[in-house]
Amino acid sequence: MDPDQEESACHVELGDDESKSSDFKMETILQTNAGEPDFECDGGAMSQEVEEDAPPLCELTETEMTEYYNANESKTPLKDLLSSALNSLNKKMRWDSPSQEETFMWSKKTDPVILSTSTEEACDDEAVEGRLPDTFWLDMCAHIKEGDGMKIVDLTLNPERNTGYNGTHIWRAIYEENCIDLDGSVNQPMCYEERVMYRLLSGLHASTTLSISKNYYPPNKRKGRTHWEPNAVYFYEKFGDHPEYIRNMHFAYVVLLRALKKAYPVLSKYEIRTGNIVDDETAMVLLRRLLDSSILKSCSQVFAAFDESLMFRQNHNNSSLHDTLKESMDKFPLNTQKEVVTLQQNFKGVFHNISSILDCVQCQQCKLHGKMAMLGYGTALKILFMTNDELIASSLSRNEIVAFINTIAKMSEAMKDVRELTDLYWSQHIPSSSVPTLTSTDLYDGSTTPLDAAIGATAALAKSGVIDTNREAELVRLALEGDEALLVIAKHYSSDLEKFLMFTEGLGSPTEPDAIVVGTGLAGLAASLHILDRGGSVLIIEKEHRLGGNSNKASSGINACCPNNSTNDDYLENFIADTTKSAGAAARPELIRTLVSNSAEAVRWLKERVGVDLSLLAQLGGHRSKRTHRPKNGMVGAEVIYGMQKAVKEYEKTGRVQILTDTKVVGLVKDDKGNIKGVVVEYLSKDKDNGSREILSQNVILATGGFAADRTIGSYLSKYRPELLKMPATAGPFSTGDGIGLATAVGAGLIDMEKIQIHPTGWVDPKDPTNPNKILAAELMRGVGGILINSRGER
Repeated sequence: MDPDQEESACHVELGDDESKSSDFKMETILQTNAGEPDFECDGGAMSQEVEEDAPPLCELTETEMTEYYNANESKTPLKDLLSSALNSLNKKMRWDSPSQEETFMWSKKTDPVILSTSTEEACDDEAVEGRLPDTFWLDMCAHIKEGDGMKIVDLTLNPERNTGYNGTHIWRAIYEENCIDLDGSVNQPMCYEERVMYRLLSGLHASTTLSISKNYYPPNKRKGRTHWEPNAVYFYEKFGDHPEYIRNMHFAYVVLLRALKKAYPVLSKYEIRTGNIVDDETAMVLLRRLLDSSILKSCSQVFAAFDESLMFRQNHNNSSLHDTLKESMDKFPLNTQKEVVTLQQNFKGVFHNISSILDCVQCQQCKLHGKMAMLGYGTALKILFMTNDELIASSLSRNEIVAFINTIAKMSEAMKDVRELTDLYWSQHIPSSSVPTLTSTDLYDGSTTPLDAAIGATAALAKSGVIDTNREAELVRLALEGDEALLVIAKHYSSDLEKFLMFTEGLGSPTEPDAIVVGTGLAGLAASLHILDRGGSVLIIEKEHRLGGNSNKASSGINACCPNNSTNDDYLENFIADTTKSAGAAARPELIRTLVSNSAEAVRWLKERVGVDLSLLAQLGGHRSKRTHRPKNGMVGAEVIYGMQKAVKEYEKTGRVQILTDTKVVGLVKDDKGNIKGVVVEYLSKDKDNGSREILSQNVILATGGFAADRTIGSYLSKYRPELLKMPATAGPFSTGDGIGLATAVGAGLIDMEKIQIHPTGWVDPKDPTNPNKILAAELMRGVGGILINSRGER
């Protein structure tokens, strides 16, 4: 496990780790590969694998644990503010001009996550008589911090797994940072200490990829998955040709175990005191069991695979070193103690810089595990490099110990995963599809009653995830009631489930819903929930497979006044004035007052009814006060839509709501008097009949959104704003103005069709810069300090 074996981290070629999407650059600003500030928390490329009503994959699961734990002494402290776009521009950026570089000379990080709460004194980085004091290593974890709004997170509820987040740019920045530059050249081979750092980082990268491979596919009833499932092919693609990555993980594990062994005197006497006596005693018993395990007592040869005392050595009396290490040290002779001090300072500086890079991770799950692992690494290195046992004992905080032990566990689990995933890959070769399929059955053979055949076919459809529990219950009820049509269909078609499903689709006598809502963005879900809360029944229709529409993409917040005007000095009249000013000649005072006067109630309703807390405030463009409300955890759109879906779907068990996805409304139905009495739909899913169907209701609500994605001849965009056809759009490809067409077809009038919002910034995929679909670079970035510059670095 010699660190000298591996290639230079300064020039390492990286594959992506958690997704295959590319990096982006900001249109009208400058290119960066260190972050994706408008990250959408919907699973990215994994979105089709996620349950429709599942929480965003990157979101943290929180529990009420403050009864026993003080926030400043939490098990796993977390500060979950959204990363600032400013942090995505790190010091390795190549600037176009000196003025541009001067403009972006910042160093303050805006969203530290994990805190090292040790009450350590400021370490002394100054050498005394050519040597650094033992306190030099005290602040190894100093750049892994907390901030305001820290929360307690239960790690057992937040295991590391696939979120679909694109981590390519983060890993690239991390590897590029690992260049312990001694002579100003990054083209030379790595020194010994640099190889140690590289193998630690590569080991962390490998363990992260293994966790993703082991927990790749999320639960999905539609696809027959009840728990997270592995992806052995993904595992083999990442490691099949790179066994050195696994070796690097083994090396990292040895480094951690060596630190654990050295810390035995400290940890064996460590007392855990949180206020929960049972949990405290359990934790201490488990910790001591780990310390007394046979591996720490008997495997001396394993621990000899790495020796921290060989680092930061002057190049003298090297005859006792093994050949590989001697060759490495001969390439980088440290002839003076001053050079040793410089190397130590650079090593710690690189570790600090890498720790800070994790501030740019926007997936909260990924950030939690990444920062916990770096805190564990920092704790291990601090233990190994410090020689004063008493100083070690006094400098370790509970957070550092928790991260240290959990990082050891992470590596241990990853090594077990290697064996399991390898066995799985070779047993499968080609993994079976996780998509539910309908297989023929012999449910009716002459001796079986049609009732048994009907119940059996229904159960088979439900088990495969093709029908939901509501439809299952309805078919069972019809069978038990002796519905003649169902029993005849079961007698002849129960052995062909696809035809059984097709012929039974229209059976049953559903009552006409009180309302049909077309569209499942914020407007559609809010309308549906209000009707349901008042005892009504709703049929919700969505042409996409997932609910939420463009509302899922919202990232900045919701403007409202004034639930907290006593603390923010904001008032309704100020909000009205700001809105009127921004509207200019198009201002409509009565509508503005209605909007502003109801805004506080809307935010309160989202919190109390939907469970979305938007108490984090920001001051964005056009507002004199902080009145843009957003959540502390995640994007406002994803959080609100998830909460709305959950609240609406709670009514499914009552039968008062039905949700049709992959279903497009192609027309409105009128009665003899011209009143709307229903809709005509077409099913877009391949497993449904493609014919049209009439669904009746006395109330139809169109909440279908805009038309920015339709650039065809005769589209609304070409008709009302043809000059914008060449501009990219951030709206989803489903934004084609369907509802507007439905309404005008039955005589509705239109107003303000030329009022189309133009946003100054968006993200561009460098590999596909001409793609007309872009991701919004949100106003929030400018609201927290982002600036716009041209290609010359000028504002």
